[in-house]
Amino acid sequence: MSKVLTNHQIARVCHQANKAFCKSIGDVSHVDWEQAQQWQKDSAVAGVEHIINNPNAAPSDSHESWLKFKENDGWSYGPVKDEIKKEHPCFVPYDELPTEEKSKDYIFAAVVKSLI
Repeated sequence: MSKVLTNHQIARVCHQANKAFCKSIGDVSHVDWEQAQQWQKDSAVAGVEHIINNPNAAPSDSHESWLKFKENDGWSYGPVKDEIKKEHPCFVPYDELPTEEKSKDYIFAAVVKSLI
């Protein structure tokens, strides 16, 4: 009998996969899920829900969903991620993202789809 994971549990796996990917490209700024800020967890859960509700969505659609989530939370573009100012360098159209950042959307969706 298979066990169904909650959206929160799937978000945790996605967060950890993203952390591992970031570490592989030299970005060691990410913390484990248990130490993550609530806004990071909420963002991951929203990403999971977006993919579950839109299983055929393109990675660019996931990025647009992320942008809307961030914008609604008061975030905007900034050259460096700053949690206090709520600025993020990925707060740009999908086509302007570096390849590594686009890869995160593919990985996130693949993890979600493998766990639902």
